[in-house]
Amino acid sequence: MYTHADGHDLRHHGDAEMRDCAAPVVDLAVNVRTGTPPAWLRARIADSLTGLAAYPDGRAARAAVAARHGLPVERVLLTAGAAEAFVLLARALPTCGPVVIHPQFTEPEAALRDAGHQVRRVLLRAEDGFRLDPDAVPDNADLVILGNPTNPTSVLHPAETIARLARPGRTLVVDEAFMDAVPGEPEALAGRTDVPGLVVLRSLTKTWGLAGLRIGYVLAEPDTVKALERAQPLWPVSTPALAAAEACVTPEALAEAEEAARLIAVERAHLLAGLAEFEEVRTVADARAPFVLIRMARADAVRARLRTLGFAARRGDTFPGLGHDWLRLAVRDRPTTNSFLQALDQALTAVGG
Repeated sequence: MYTHADGHDLRHHGDAEMRDCAAPVVDLAVNVRTGTPPAWLRARIADSLTGLAAYPDGRAARAAVAARHGLPVERVLLTAGAAEAFVLLARALPTCGPVVIHPQFTEPEAALRDAGHQVRRVLLRAEDGFRLDPDAVPDNADLVILGNPTNPTSVLHPAETIARLARPGRTLVVDEAFMDAVPGEPEALAGRTDVPGLVVLRSLTKTWGLAGLRIGYVLAEPDTVKALERAQPLWPVSTPALAAAEACVTPEALAEAEEAARLIAVERAHLLAGLAEFEEVRTVADARAPFVLIRMARADAVRARLRTLGFAARRGDTFPGLGHDWLRLAVRDRPTTNSFLQALDQALTAVGG
């Protein structure tokens, strides 16, 4: 556990909510799409196992990712999930003034602190809808990290607002791990080469159900890619993960991901409509990711009661900028959501009593 002085456990992630369950529960704590990986992707990964005697060769996968974003291969680095990229950034890039914009995924700050950096935080405010204010970021920050859409707030920041953070001498890291769950990816910066110092991280684990395989990638200027690559161990991405990366960026796979994103939007609207029926619950407006952030009194007690009713929710107090009155809920199919809403009603009644 990495606990900052303010008490936030930066190394607590949604999977811990599932590991701690004594009995089987419905997973609303982890943001991996259910029903994945699809059969065709499992078959592609299985076929790659015949080549395990050879060392991994990432050239084809790297070229496929580059083509998917219209970039030269020199701007692409394959990683063992986006989490590895945060460690590489912390270790390989010189910085004396890193800033992490919170609430967001906590691993970037944990990686920076592990590498010996003094991290400053910019906390977005609930009363502002957790919207990004570029003017809140110190001018002397030479490394700025934020997520888009942001985990856990589900806020999708305008690409041009984020681009205002770029300036000479600054590395601007945008975690787009959930961007492919937004229909049309309207605010994506992946593929942009006109933003100085831009580093975009992508994950293939969420949409495709590959959290156990670990595959993601970095899009950045060639010199930045080279610096990160030098910090990687030899053969950091396995042959099965490379096969998955190549498979998940084909036109057919991208079309499937787009359809999944549209379905998630419909199911998220259903979840939000159900949550709006509870006077005790407040949701972060205009959610755009495959999860929603909610606020209520005694959220910890409600989460504990939900677990006894068969549902695991993600606690919010481990995210800087949030407290014990926040929970994050993954978007699921309609029958699961309906069952959850019934359980939430019971949990609120029990806790309120």
